[in-house]
Amino acid sequence: LATALSFVVILVWFVLFPPPEPQTDPNAVAIVETGDTATGTDMALPPPAADADAAAALDPEEATAVALSEAARLPIETPELEGSISLVGGRIDDLSLRQYRETLAEGSPIVRLLAPVGGEEPYYALYGWAPGGDLGFDQVPGANTLWSVESGETLAPDSPVTLVWDNGAGLVFRRTIAIDENFMFSVTQSVENTGAGAARLAPYGIVARHGLPGDLQNFFILHEGVVRKSDGQLDEIAYDDLPDLDVVPREAAAAEIVEVQADGWIGFTDKYWMTTLIPGADQPFTSVTKYVAAADIYQTEARMPVMTVEAGQRVDVTTQLFAGAKEWETIRNYQNEGGIARFLDSIDWGWFYFLTKPIFWLLHNLNVLIGNMGLAIIALTLIIKAALFPLAYKSYASMARMRELQPQMEKIKERVGDDRQKMQQEMMELYKREKVNPASGCLPILLQIPIFFSLYKVIFVTLELRHAPFFGWLNDLSMPDPSSIYNLFGLLPWAAPEPTSLLALIFIGVLPILLGISMWLQQKLNPQPTDPTQAAIFAWLPWVFMFMLGGFASGLLVYWIANNTITFAQQYIIMKRHGYTPDLFGNIKSSFTRKKPEGK
Repeated sequence: LATALSFVVILVWFVLFPPPEPQTDPNAVAIVETGDTATGTDMALPPPAADADAAAALDPEEATAVALSEAARLPIETPELEGSISLVGGRIDDLSLRQYRETLAEGSPIVRLLAPVGGEEPYYALYGWAPGGDLGFDQVPGANTLWSVESGETLAPDSPVTLVWDNGAGLVFRRTIAIDENFMFSVTQSVENTGAGAARLAPYGIVARHGLPGDLQNFFILHEGVVRKSDGQLDEIAYDDLPDLDVVPREAAAAEIVEVQADGWIGFTDKYWMTTLIPGADQPFTSVTKYVAAADIYQTEARMPVMTVEAGQRVDVTTQLFAGAKEWETIRNYQNEGGIARFLDSIDWGWFYFLTKPIFWLLHNLNVLIGNMGLAIIALTLIIKAALFPLAYKSYASMARMRELQPQMEKIKERVGDDRQKMQQEMMELYKREKVNPASGCLPILLQIPIFFSLYKVIFVTLELRHAPFFGWLNDLSMPDPSSIYNLFGLLPWAAPEPTSLLALIFIGVLPILLGISMWLQQKLNPQPTDPTQAAIFAWLPWVFMFMLGGFASGLLVYWIANNTITFAQQYIIMKRHGYTPDLFGNIKSSFTRKKPEGK
């Protein structure tokens, strides 16, 4: 009860006092250090002061539109993505997901993943070369370089594009960008040395985010922020923890630098979307996580080793960029067929990953087979209950035997009186003689706890539950039940409270009520405890859970209601087969009957 109350207090606190929106500095400058030379360059493209003032007067959508129109662009068109590449810096900074909409409302816009500087929530991928040796920043392409199109008009699955830039001093840089039918970009950076001397330089890739994402969940069971793999080690750094990294003077930022020998990747993950830099499987690189406080920029980098390009030579380096939805099947294919090691771990499976992974695999395949996620959850519940049936059988059989021993237990209590030690000894002898384990009834409950939390994790974090309909009013199993007592479940002409409001915690919907009733009926298979305090606690428990879980995802409530219903049927049948018929209606009646005080 204390845990439940604490949970409610935390929810109420975040509803009443949400964290303040971050203030983003439009004049953003970040630092790159690579190879044997520490170098600084503009990693963001700050607008002139007059343009910044004008952008501030626009709403976010208008500001984004203005930012997109300020530079020449190459369009991106795939079955899953649409957007454009800016020729200023060659940035991939305009990307939307065609198959996903922001809400279920009719006409809702598609989800925007990446956005340009000067627009709403700048978030982009940037590639370039860091100078080494005698080269200067004006001799290598960076954030502000104006590229030309050498080939291609639209980036599509069968149509790569190539950008070119000549530094005028003997180095010709090219960038060829290809894309598949899902969310994977392939970026090949090349440099051709037409000069007389050797050149030293290093390619890099950056994913930068200005300020915190507007749809940040800030929920304790969900990781949002940096996700990276370094030589087989998976690491997660939350957005809130990035400012607390050690300040690296040469980076001029809070940063963490990891040298990766092989099989690494790094990027940002949100609840449903991800943008990740992926060097080649055998490619060593420097994996960098940083936060530039002066500009409020969160940044991940993949820095390749410094290369020496002799006169007349050409060097090519290919890396990948995942930018899209965290679809389990798509990411699994990139891992198994594309050779991206442990890429499925980019989905936040949590501490119980050994349960969440197989549970989701089974749920996904049931959904493919049945075609309805709600029915798939019910089928999953049946399978889990069938797997636990041997333990449940022993548990309920033991409970039935305990009921049979009730008269003998009462006789022991009468014989020993208040001698608790003697009563415990005789009870244990009775259990041993009759071969009954009083604790066996707890085992199925203990096993249900990690399964419940694992399923909660699956429903909360996996994309496949987002906007997944069931029947009737349940059109998104990842969200709370939208029905409400507040408007008599749609009979009254006003809307139900928003799911995030305090009223939604009080005016619950149909599923929480069904959950409370199913728990209450399951409780009535057994008589009320003789102890008044225990009886009062048990009487209130279903209704406390009903309100406490009212704001949880409706898919989770579907599971729990189905689980309670199946458990009720199992317990009733098994106990009846062992000679004890639960007096369901008698127990229900007794819960509404007040006992008369003694002597009256």
